[in-house]
Order: sequence, then C-alpha cells, then structure tokens
Amino acid sequence: MTLRVVLADDQQLIRAGFRALLEAEPDIDVVGEAATGTDAVALVRAERPDVVLMDIRMPDGDGLWATEQITAAPELGGTHIVVVTTFELDEYVAQAIAAGASGFLVKDTEPVELIRSVRVAAAGDALLSPTVTRRLLERISGGLVAPRSVDGLRDLTEREREVMVLVAAGLSNEEIGARLFLSPLTAKTHVSRILTKLGARDRVQLVVLAYESGLVTPGLSA
Repeated sequence: MTLRVVLADDQQLIRAGFRALLEAEPDIDVVGEAATGTDAVALVRAERPDVVLMDIRMPDGDGLWATEQITAAPELGGTHIVVVTTFELDEYVAQAIAAGASGFLVKDTEPVELIRSVRVAAAGDALLSPTVTRRLLERISGGLVAPRSVDGLRDLTEREREVMVLVAAGLSNEEIGARLFLSPLTAKTHVSRILTKLGARDRVQLVVLAYESGLVTPGLSA
C-alpha cells in the first residue's frame, strides 16, 4: 500500500528536501505541499492523506492551529500528523500533543528516522523523539500538562492494562505481542479496544494518559 503524505512548511527548501527524501521510497507518495496553516487544512481536506509532516511556525494559521482543525474533523480521522520543527520547546511539545499530533520530531532528525516516522504514524503508532519524550514526561510528572479524564481506566481488563503499560514504554504491536506471547494482530486489537474505552485518538494520547493516571511513572521501565 502506498502511503500518501502532505508537506506543510513555509520554507520551500525544506519541503523540497522532504519530498526528495520521501519519494525515493517506493511506498511513499507526496500528494501536495502547503506553505501556510490555512492552505494545509484545505489541502488535507482535499487529498485525505495518511500523514502530514507539519511545521509549527507558518503564516496564516500556524501548525498547531492547523493540527487542531484537522484532528477535530471526524472525516479526517484517518490522517495522522507528525509535527516537525526546529524549535524543541516544552510549550510546543505540550501544545502539539494536546492538538492531536501523532508525533513530534525536530528538523535535525536523521533522514531514516523521518522516513520511519511516516510509516509509524500511518500505522497509528506514537512517535516522539527520545529527548521530546523525556521532557514531556517531566512535564507530566511536574503537573505542567493539563490532566485528562482517566475514568475509563476502571473499564480496562488486566490484559489491557498490561498492553497500555507497554504502549507507554514505546513498544510496537509486534513487540507487545512478543512480550505477552500474543500475535501482533491480537496486540493491535487490544490497543484498539483501549483507545475506544478511554476515548483517545491515538497511541500518543495513551502514553500521556498512562503517566497522568499513575499507571506508569516516569523512569519505570517496561
């Protein structure tokens, strides 16, 4: 299956570099580019891509605003957003996650990691660079991220709690399956049920909920 990608960045050179990198992959097709937040939203509505690589600082509606517009539209539920920016600042991390981004990478990320991010996001997995993950968890443990409702946790089975802990540790469905002696498809089914029970959009939100609820604590290894 070919993954369809939209590039949203106000710098043409950045877009050109990302396009060349991604279109060298046989399973990735860049279906459009946008230089403003407003254009990015319109393009996503028209093309319904699998993944958007979204800059934060753009004119006419920044990347955070555009992310909120896209993730709030039910008809665009199949589109996943990876925020790619020069600015690895705490407030951007928190805002990007709150806006519904599926991942957050800085622009000096290695090319292979950027390509991987498209595939990971398209699969519905969480994608945060190690430094971003660490700083996000520090904010959670310090009470700097607004708490979410975790009432749905009581509805999780013991197995679903185990799976959620492993999701918070960054494991893929294949890795979760291997750890719990399940097939990857069964692990994926458990993750889907957890998302539904907690009303979470994707695995990034599960990571945040796992730490905010105390199910997992910063520094705890799975």
